[in-house]
Amino acid sequence: MSADRIAVVPGDGIGQEVVPVAVDVLDAVGNFEFVHANAGDAVAAETGDPLPDATYETVADADATIFGAAGDTAADVVLPLREAVGSFANVRPARAYPGVDALQPETDLVFVRENTEGVYAGIEDEITEGVSTLTRVVTDDASRDIAEFGFDYAVENGYDDVTVAHKANVMRETDGRFLDRCREVAREHPDIDESEVDEALMDALAMHLVQRPTDYGVVVCPNLAGDVLSDLAAGLVGGLGLLPSANVGRENGLFEPVHGSAPDIAGDGVANPSATVLSAAMLLEHLGYDEEAGRVRDAVESVLEAGPRTPDLGGDATTDDVGNAILDEL
Repeated sequence: MSADRIAVVPGDGIGQEVVPVAVDVLDAVGNFEFVHANAGDAVAAETGDPLPDATYETVADADATIFGAAGDTAADVVLPLREAVGSFANVRPARAYPGVDALQPETDLVFVRENTEGVYAGIEDEITEGVSTLTRVVTDDASRDIAEFGFDYAVENGYDDVTVAHKANVMRETDGRFLDRCREVAREHPDIDESEVDEALMDALAMHLVQRPTDYGVVVCPNLAGDVLSDLAAGLVGGLGLLPSANVGRENGLFEPVHGSAPDIAGDGVANPSATVLSAAMLLEHLGYDEEAGRVRDAVESVLEAGPRTPDLGGDATTDDVGNAILDEL
Protein backbone atom coordinates (compact mmCIF):
# COMPACT_ATOMS: atom_id res chain seq x y z
CA MET A 1 0.00 0.00 0.00
CA SER A 2 1.35 3.41 -0.94
CA ALA A 3 1.91 5.99 1.78
CA ASP A 4 -0.71 8.67 2.30
CA ARG A 5 0.36 11.93 0.70
CA ILE A 6 0.31 14.96 3.01
CA ALA A 7 0.75 18.48 1.66
CA VAL A 8 2.68 20.78 3.99
CA VAL A 9 1.92 24.51 3.66
CA PRO A 10 3.46 26.54 6.54
CA GLY A 11 2.27 29.95 5.28
CA ASP A 12 3.14 33.12 7.17
CA GLY A 13 4.28 34.17 10.63
CA ILE A 14 4.32 31.46 13.26
CA GLY A 15 3.04 28.97 10.71
CA GLN A 16 6.69 28.64 9.70
CA GLU A 17 7.54 27.64 13.29
CA VAL A 18 4.66 25.40 14.36
CA VAL A 19 4.02 23.40 11.18
CA PRO A 20 7.48 21.72 11.25
CA VAL A 21 6.66 20.48 14.76
CA ALA A 22 3.44 18.92 13.49
CA VAL A 23 5.30 17.30 10.58
CA ASP A 24 7.82 15.78 13.00
CA VAL A 25 4.94 14.39 15.05
CA LEU A 26 3.21 12.92 12.00
CA ASP A 27 6.50 11.40 10.88
CA ALA A 28 6.95 9.83 14.30
CA VAL A 29 3.64 7.96 14.26
CA GLY A 30 3.13 7.01 10.61
CA ASN A 31 4.64 6.42 7.20
CA PHE A 32 3.64 9.42 5.09
CA GLU A 33 4.84 11.11 1.93
CA PHE A 34 5.23 14.82 2.63
CA VAL A 35 4.94 17.26 -0.27
CA HIS A 36 5.97 20.82 0.54
CA ALA A 37 4.44 23.98 -0.91
CA ASN A 38 3.69 27.47 0.36
CA ALA A 39 1.28 30.38 0.20
CA GLY A 40 0.63 33.71 1.89
CA ASP A 41 2.11 37.18 2.24
CA ALA A 42 5.75 36.19 1.69
CA VAL A 43 4.86 34.23 -1.44
CA ALA A 44 2.83 37.19 -2.73
CA ALA A 45 5.78 39.53 -2.16
CA GLU A 46 8.07 37.17 -4.08
CA THR A 47 5.79 36.09 -6.92
CA GLY A 48 2.86 38.52 -6.95
CA ASP A 49 0.44 35.69 -6.18
CA PRO A 50 -0.37 34.63 -2.58
CA LEU A 51 -1.60 31.24 -3.76
CA PRO A 52 0.34 29.89 -6.74
CA ASP A 53 -1.41 27.37 -8.97
CA ALA A 54 1.21 24.78 -8.04
CA THR A 55 0.30 25.08 -4.33
CA TYR A 56 -3.42 24.83 -5.07
CA GLU A 57 -2.84 21.71 -7.16
CA THR A 58 -0.55 20.16 -4.56
CA VAL A 59 -3.25 20.55 -1.92
CA ALA A 60 -6.01 19.33 -4.23
CA ASP A 61 -4.02 16.22 -5.17
CA ALA A 62 -2.93 15.30 -1.62
CA ASP A 63 -4.80 13.01 0.75
CA ALA A 64 -4.71 15.74 3.40
CA THR A 65 -2.94 19.04 4.12
CA ILE A 66 -1.39 20.52 7.24
CA PHE A 67 -1.53 24.32 6.96
CA GLY A 68 -0.11 27.01 9.23
CA ALA A 69 -1.53 30.48 8.69
CA ALA A 70 -1.76 33.38 6.28
CA GLY A 71 -1.37 37.04 7.13
CA ASP A 72 -2.93 39.92 5.19
CA THR A 73 -3.63 37.60 2.26
CA ALA A 74 -5.67 35.16 4.36
CA ALA A 75 -8.88 35.63 2.33
CA ASP A 76 -6.92 34.96 -0.86
CA VAL A 77 -5.34 31.81 0.57
CA VAL A 78 -7.55 30.08 3.11
CA LEU A 79 -10.86 30.20 1.25
CA PRO A 80 -9.40 28.85 -2.02
CA LEU A 81 -7.49 26.13 -0.14
CA ARG A 82 -10.71 25.03 1.52
CA GLU A 83 -12.21 24.91 -1.95
CA ALA A 84 -9.25 22.85 -3.16
CA VAL A 85 -10.06 20.06 -0.69
CA GLY A 86 -13.81 20.30 -1.31
CA SER A 87 -14.40 21.35 2.28
CA PHE A 88 -18.00 21.85 3.34
CA ALA A 89 -17.54 21.46 7.12
CA ASN A 90 -15.21 23.25 9.50
CA VAL A 91 -14.74 21.38 12.78
CA ARG A 92 -13.35 23.30 15.77
CA PRO A 93 -13.05 21.52 19.12
CA ALA A 94 -12.63 23.70 22.21
CA ARG A 95 -11.54 21.66 25.23
CA ALA A 96 -10.00 22.62 28.54
CA TYR A 97 -6.87 20.63 29.39
CA PRO A 98 -5.43 19.62 32.77
CA GLY A 99 -2.72 21.99 33.92
CA VAL A 100 -3.90 24.87 31.76
CA ASP A 101 -5.40 27.90 33.49
CA ALA A 102 -8.88 27.97 31.93
CA LEU A 103 -11.77 30.32 32.60
CA GLN A 104 -14.15 27.36 32.38
CA PRO A 105 -12.11 24.19 33.10
CA GLU A 106 -14.98 21.78 32.35
CA THR A 107 -15.44 23.01 28.78
CA ASP A 108 -15.67 20.33 26.07
CA LEU A 109 -17.31 21.81 22.95
CA VAL A 110 -17.15 21.14 19.24
CA PHE A 111 -18.30 23.72 16.71
CA VAL A 112 -19.38 22.28 13.37
CA ARG A 113 -19.44 25.23 11.01
CA GLU A 114 -20.83 25.44 7.49
CA ASN A 115 -17.81 26.22 5.35
CA THR A 116 -18.91 27.29 1.87
CA GLU A 117 -21.44 30.09 1.97
CA GLY A 118 -23.13 32.66 4.21
CA VAL A 119 -21.44 36.05 4.18
CA TYR A 120 -18.14 34.33 3.32
CA ALA A 121 -19.40 33.54 -0.19
CA GLY A 122 -17.50 36.67 -1.20
CA ILE A 123 -20.29 38.51 -2.99
CA GLU A 124 -19.58 42.16 -2.19
CA ASP A 125 -20.33 45.25 -4.28
CA GLU A 126 -20.09 48.99 -4.12
CA ILE A 127 -23.47 49.87 -5.60
CA THR A 128 -22.84 53.61 -5.55
CA GLU A 129 -20.31 55.93 -4.01
CA GLY A 130 -20.34 55.50 -0.25
CA VAL A 131 -22.66 52.44 -0.32
CA SER A 132 -21.46 48.84 -0.26
CA THR A 133 -23.44 45.60 -0.04
CA LEU A 134 -22.72 42.05 1.04
CA THR A 135 -24.89 39.18 -0.18
CA ARG A 136 -25.52 36.33 2.26
CA VAL A 137 -25.99 32.98 0.54
CA VAL A 138 -27.79 30.06 2.24
CA THR A 139 -28.85 26.99 0.29
CA ASP A 140 -30.87 23.89 1.11
CA ASP A 141 -28.08 21.53 0.06
CA ALA A 142 -25.30 23.12 2.10
CA SER A 143 -27.56 23.46 5.14
CA ARG A 144 -28.54 19.79 4.98
CA ASP A 145 -24.93 18.73 4.46
CA ILE A 146 -23.69 20.52 7.57
CA ALA A 147 -26.62 19.30 9.68
CA GLU A 148 -26.03 15.70 8.62
CA PHE A 149 -22.31 16.02 9.29
CA GLY A 150 -22.85 17.66 12.69
CA PHE A 151 -25.41 15.14 13.88
CA ASP A 152 -23.26 12.22 12.67
CA TYR A 153 -20.25 13.74 14.44
CA ALA A 154 -22.16 14.00 17.71
CA VAL A 155 -23.28 10.36 17.54
CA GLU A 156 -19.88 9.01 16.52
CA ASN A 157 -18.03 10.95 19.22
CA GLY A 158 -20.45 10.39 22.10
CA TYR A 159 -21.89 13.89 22.49
CA ASP A 160 -25.44 13.87 23.86
CA ASP A 161 -26.05 17.61 23.51
CA VAL A 162 -26.55 19.05 20.02
CA THR A 163 -27.44 22.71 19.48
CA VAL A 164 -28.27 24.52 16.24
CA ALA A 165 -27.17 28.15 16.35
CA HIS A 166 -29.09 30.65 14.24
CA LYS A 167 -30.58 34.14 14.02
CA ALA A 168 -33.82 33.23 12.25
CA ASN A 169 -35.80 35.75 14.28
CA VAL A 170 -34.11 38.51 12.24
CA MET A 171 -32.66 36.81 9.16
CA ARG A 172 -35.91 35.01 8.50
CA GLU A 173 -35.25 33.89 4.94
CA THR A 174 -31.59 32.84 5.17
CA ASP A 175 -31.27 31.55 8.73
CA GLY A 176 -34.88 30.40 8.50
CA ARG A 177 -33.85 28.16 5.61
CA PHE A 178 -30.79 26.92 7.55
CA LEU A 179 -32.89 26.14 10.61
CA ASP A 180 -35.63 24.38 8.65
CA ARG A 181 -33.14 22.09 6.94
CA CYS A 182 -31.51 21.27 10.29
CA ARG A 183 -34.93 20.38 11.68
CA GLU A 184 -35.60 18.11 8.72
CA VAL A 185 -32.32 16.28 9.20
CA ALA A 186 -33.02 15.87 12.92
CA ARG A 187 -36.40 14.29 12.12
CA GLU A 188 -34.85 11.90 9.60
CA HIS A 189 -31.67 10.94 11.47
CA PRO A 190 -31.82 7.35 12.76
CA ASP A 191 -29.74 8.04 15.88
CA ILE A 192 -30.93 11.53 16.83
CA ASP A 193 -34.01 12.30 18.92
CA GLU A 194 -35.41 15.46 17.34
CA SER A 195 -36.79 16.61 20.68
CA GLU A 196 -33.26 16.60 22.14
CA VAL A 197 -31.77 18.91 19.48
CA ASP A 198 -31.72 22.40 20.96
CA GLU A 199 -32.02 25.63 18.99
CA ALA A 200 -30.36 28.82 20.18
CA LEU A 201 -30.19 32.39 18.95
CA MET A 202 -26.50 32.90 18.30
CA ASP A 203 -26.19 36.12 20.34
CA ALA A 204 -27.85 34.59 23.41
CA LEU A 205 -25.79 31.46 22.89
CA ALA A 206 -22.60 33.52 23.13
CA MET A 207 -23.59 34.60 26.63
CA HIS A 208 -24.69 31.12 27.71
CA LEU A 209 -21.46 29.54 26.45
CA VAL A 210 -19.51 31.82 28.78
CA GLN A 211 -21.81 31.18 31.73
CA ARG A 212 -22.62 27.47 31.28
CA PRO A 213 -20.39 25.79 28.67
CA THR A 214 -21.08 22.35 30.11
CA ASP A 215 -24.68 22.64 28.88
CA TYR A 216 -23.38 22.26 25.32
CA GLY A 217 -21.61 19.61 23.28
CA VAL A 218 -21.79 19.88 19.49
CA VAL A 219 -22.91 23.25 18.12
CA VAL A 220 -23.97 23.31 14.45
CA CYS A 221 -23.49 26.80 13.03
CA PRO A 222 -23.78 28.92 9.90
CA ASN A 223 -20.42 30.12 8.61
CA LEU A 224 -19.89 33.47 10.34
CA ALA A 225 -21.52 32.39 13.61
CA GLY A 226 -19.24 29.37 13.80
CA ASP A 227 -16.19 31.54 13.27
CA VAL A 228 -17.13 33.99 16.04
CA LEU A 229 -18.47 31.50 18.58
CA SER A 230 -15.47 29.18 18.33
CA ASP A 231 -13.08 32.08 18.96
CA LEU A 232 -15.18 33.04 21.96
CA ALA A 233 -14.86 29.47 23.25
CA ALA A 234 -11.08 29.72 22.93
CA GLY A 235 -11.21 32.29 25.70
CA LEU A 236 -12.87 29.73 27.97
CA VAL A 237 -10.12 27.14 27.64
CA GLY A 238 -6.89 29.14 27.67
CA GLY A 239 -6.57 30.87 24.32
CA LEU A 240 -6.32 30.36 20.59
CA GLY A 241 -3.02 28.53 20.98
CA LEU A 242 -5.00 25.44 22.01
CA LEU A 243 -7.63 25.27 19.26
CA PRO A 244 -7.16 22.97 16.27
CA SER A 245 -9.48 22.80 13.29
CA ALA A 246 -10.36 20.59 10.36
CA ASN A 247 -11.76 21.68 7.00
CA VAL A 248 -13.40 18.49 5.88
CA GLY A 249 -14.37 17.44 2.37
CA ARG A 250 -15.83 14.16 1.10
CA GLU A 251 -12.35 12.72 0.60
CA ASN A 252 -9.72 15.40 1.22
CA GLY A 253 -9.16 17.73 4.18
CA LEU A 254 -7.19 20.79 5.29
CA PHE A 255 -6.06 20.91 8.92
CA GLU A 256 -4.93 24.13 10.58
CA PRO A 257 -4.64 25.85 13.96
CA VAL A 258 -7.23 28.54 14.63
CA HIS A 259 -4.73 31.12 15.90
CA GLY A 260 -3.55 32.71 12.64
CA SER A 261 -0.10 34.07 11.81
CA ALA A 262 0.48 35.99 15.11
CA PRO A 263 2.91 38.57 13.64
CA ASP A 264 3.61 40.03 17.09
CA ILE A 265 5.59 36.92 18.09
CA ALA A 266 6.59 35.56 14.69
CA GLY A 267 10.30 34.79 14.55
CA ASP A 268 10.73 34.73 18.33
CA GLY A 269 10.54 30.93 18.53
CA VAL A 270 8.00 30.99 21.34
CA ALA A 271 4.74 30.11 19.54
CA ASN A 272 2.69 27.37 21.11
CA PRO A 273 2.63 24.41 18.68
CA SER A 274 -0.17 22.57 20.53
CA ALA A 275 -3.02 23.69 18.27
CA THR A 276 -1.10 22.65 15.15
CA VAL A 277 -0.17 19.27 16.61
CA LEU A 278 -3.79 18.73 17.67
CA SER A 279 -4.78 19.64 14.11
CA ALA A 280 -2.38 16.92 12.98
CA ALA A 281 -4.25 14.51 15.27
CA MET A 282 -7.48 15.45 13.47
CA LEU A 283 -5.68 14.82 10.17
CA LEU A 284 -4.72 11.35 11.38
CA GLU A 285 -8.33 10.59 12.27
CA HIS A 286 -9.46 11.80 8.87
CA LEU A 287 -7.07 9.32 7.24
CA GLY A 288 -8.25 6.49 9.50
CA TYR A 289 -5.33 6.43 11.93
CA ASP A 290 -7.46 6.58 15.06
CA GLU A 291 -4.97 4.89 17.38
CA GLU A 292 -2.14 7.18 16.28
CA ALA A 293 -4.40 10.22 16.69
CA GLY A 294 -5.14 9.16 20.26
CA ARG A 295 -1.43 8.79 20.98
CA VAL A 296 -0.74 12.30 19.68
CA ARG A 297 -3.55 13.81 21.77
CA ASP A 298 -2.32 11.98 24.87
CA ALA A 299 1.20 13.29 24.31
CA VAL A 300 -0.02 16.88 23.90
CA GLU A 301 -2.17 16.63 27.02
CA SER A 302 0.73 15.24 29.05
CA VAL A 303 2.96 18.14 28.01
CA LEU A 304 0.24 20.71 28.62
CA GLU A 305 -0.22 19.32 32.13
CA ALA A 306 3.41 18.83 33.13
CA GLY A 307 5.21 21.32 30.93
CA PRO A 308 7.27 22.74 29.39
CA ARG A 309 4.94 25.61 28.51
CA THR A 310 5.28 28.50 26.10
CA PRO A 311 4.75 32.10 27.30
CA ASP A 312 1.06 32.17 26.30
CA LEU A 313 0.49 29.54 29.01
CA GLY A 314 2.67 31.24 31.60
CA GLY A 315 5.95 29.47 30.88
CA ASP A 316 9.22 30.40 29.21
CA ALA A 317 9.70 27.43 26.87
CA THR A 318 10.37 27.73 23.17
CA THR A 319 8.36 26.18 20.36
CA ASP A 320 11.08 23.56 19.91
CA ASP A 321 11.13 22.78 23.65
CA VAL A 322 7.44 21.93 23.54
CA GLY A 323 7.76 20.04 20.26
CA ASN A 324 10.62 17.92 21.62
CA ALA A 325 8.66 17.19 24.80
CA ILE A 326 5.71 15.96 22.72
CA LEU A 327 8.04 13.75 20.68
CA ASP A 328 9.54 12.40 23.89
CA GLU A 329 6.06 11.49 25.12
CA LEU A 330 5.37 9.68 21.85
